[in-house]
Parts: sequence; structure tokens; C-alpha cells
Amino acid sequence: MCLIVFAWRPGHAQPLIVAANRDEFYARPSLPLAQWPEAPQVHAGRDLEAGGTWLGLGANGRFAALTNIRDPHRPPGRRSRGELVAGFLTKDVPIDDYLADVVARSPEYGGFNLLIGNANELWHFNARESEAVMLPPGIYGLSNAGLDTPWPKLLRAKAALGEVLDDPQPQSLLALLSDSQQAPFADLPDTGVGLATETLLSSVFIASQSYGTRASTALIVRADGSRHLVERSFGPFGGHLGEVDIRL
Repeated sequence: MCLIVFAWRPGHAQPLIVAANRDEFYARPSLPLAQWPEAPQVHAGRDLEAGGTWLGLGANGRFAALTNIRDPHRPPGRRSRGELVAGFLTKDVPIDDYLADVVARSPEYGGFNLLIGNANELWHFNARESEAVMLPPGIYGLSNAGLDTPWPKLLRAKAALGEVLDDPQPQSLLALLSDSQQAPFADLPDTGVGLATETLLSSVFIASQSYGTRASTALIVRADGSRHLVERSFGPFGGHLGEVDIRL
């Protein structure tokens, strides 16, 4: 994932609302959102190159998602970050224990933000920081930096999420994820990738010949434990490839 905006509202009729875009090279093989045959409690897409995933649901209200931290000056990690999401969804260990293991092993991975939780708790861990944080109620955003780093795309997506929270629907969440407006040069962050790439990556929805938004995901979790997950898949230049709609 390269962009996740979410509302965490314990006690609300819809305690968790998530809108997320996964940006990746189109050539990297992936499977769309589905139930995993070897772990039927998991519903997620799958990275066929390394076997992990970027966002998904597990048993007992478990949710996990991940974004990379953009830092071209650091070497890549020895392990795939997607296994951190898959590990939480496939295992039945307490959140505290899982996070303690992630913190201990985080140097093995490239930079990442990990978001994990269940019906009662939602936690964030940034691999550049020292500890995981249990999130209080609020509207949050993650891109390829720290939690709520005010990049233009993140500010636009968070504002759009706030506008639909009175009656969140999958289609309105997917609509905000389709925003292709790029930021003005003066507002771009400097993450070391050059002006042209910073511009390309500055929109909520990214489209080009080789790299862009591969999946847009909308998740609505209700207080009764029911969950509605919708994923749209895209190819080069933003071509629509299909949609998966799962109700649990």
C-alpha cells in the first residue's frame, strides 16, 4: 500500500472505515482480493513474487495493512514486508505479542508502516520509530512517510474521507481513491526520487505505463462484527481490470 486513510471510531455503529490504494509496478505478479485456500479465515490480495499481502481481513475481526516508507538512500530489506500483514492475519496470537515480534525483527525489512487491529484495538507501528502506538479515535492517514505526514495527497484523501463519514459507502470510498490530481511543484515533498517521480507519485491515484495504483480497497466494519470489503484492480495507465465485493 502507498496510501491508507481511515477513521477509527470505537463505539460507533461503523467503528472502522478504510480507503486504501496499493501502488506497485504492473509487472509484479499479484492476485486480487479472495479467500486464501490454505488459510480460509483470510481474505486479501496476494503478492505472488513474495507470497505476502498489503491489506486484508482475518478471523475474529482481525485487520492489517501496510505502507512502505520511501527512502531511496537505504538498502532494501532482506525480507518482504508483505509477510508482516499475512503473518498477523493467519496467526491467532495476541496483538501485543505479535507487535513485540515485529519490533524485534523490523531491521530485517525495508522501511514500513504497519497497521493492525481487531474489533477493540487499532495499532500503528513505524519501523523508523521505537515503539508501536495504540491509536485513539480519529481520522488518520498513511502514505510513504510517518502517520499523518502532511503530503498533499494525504491531506486531500483525508479531507475527502471526512466528507463521506456521515454515510460511508464502498462506492464513495472508491471514488475518493480515484483522484488523479497531481500536486503543484511547490507543495511536493522531497524524498530523493527526483521532481518527475515526485510529481507522478503526488496524486491519490497514480497511472503510468509501468507503475501505478494496482488496487483500490474500501472497507467498512460494523459494530456487529460484519464487514464489507470491495477491491478494484487496475493495469497500466489506470485501465480497470475488475472488482471484487466480499461481505463477511
